[in-house]
Amino acid sequence: MQDFDENRIQPFILQNKSFYVKREELLDPLLSGNKYWKLYALIQMPKERYKKLVSYGGIQSNAMLSIAALCHQKGWAFHYTCKPVAEHLKQQPTGNLRKSLDLGMVLHEVWHDDYHACVQQLKENRDVDSLFVPQGGADPIAQIGIEQLAIEIKQWQKKQSIEQLNIVTPSGTGTTAFYLAQALPECQVLTTAVVGDTAYLMSQMEMLGALPKNLILLEGSKKYHFAKPYAELLEIYHDLLAAGITFDLIYGAVMWKVLLQHESVMQDTVLYIHSGGVLGNVSMLDRYKHKGML
Repeated sequence: MQDFDENRIQPFILQNKSFYVKREELLDPLLSGNKYWKLYALIQMPKERYKKLVSYGGIQSNAMLSIAALCHQKGWAFHYTCKPVAEHLKQQPTGNLRKSLDLGMVLHEVWHDDYHACVQQLKENRDVDSLFVPQGGADPIAQIGIEQLAIEIKQWQKKQSIEQLNIVTPSGTGTTAFYLAQALPECQVLTTAVVGDTAYLMSQMEMLGALPKNLILLEGSKKYHFAKPYAELLEIYHDLLAAGITFDLIYGAVMWKVLLQHESVMQDTVLYIHSGGVLGNVSMLDRYKHKGML
């Protein structure tokens, strides 16, 4: 495990408002952010425990790259299932896909109509030497690492003598936000749905257990389609960059956009948990260029 470096929690000024940011993207070049904590139990696991990891999801997924990096370190085979890949990406892989393939990931394409049945098969057909990791690392195994993250936050909060703390993290499946709220009942954990809407996010988190009362789901004035280019998200990305920290264009940009619409949250100390994923900006910026927005 990485030693807790309090310098990874930094003051941050954005639009004349004060925040703190826990720089989890600095944990590891590839295995960083909330994915580091979701996979923490596997990072600590002896390499002899498994021979193969199996997962599925989007073709530029941050979780995909983190698992690929973990498997490369452990010497485990990594098999990843996705929907059909665009021909130009097959010919010239970019971003997280290219890095994952370079790390030895074996890619399996499945037609849209067969995808869900195939994922179900992956869940059911496993041998003792292989492990199935759900999309985005949304699994109870993530609780172990996120509780370690909570310990670091608690230590910092105590040292800083902060009484009321609002912890902010964006959500795909909501796994990080859910387990942080469970582990830190004296804090408010604030999140927003980046994949799907609030109802979908709640349904994902309810698969992990009853929603903690201190888990607050923020909504913005506009709903953004997942990973679609928007001028205002590119603008907040550049604002964040100018303020001194690079965040990812998909999760981070949406979370900051929504957070800034909730002034009441900023009456107490706000700690933003950087969720990593900045390597994925390469492919996302390509999409903005393709749309003529850059």
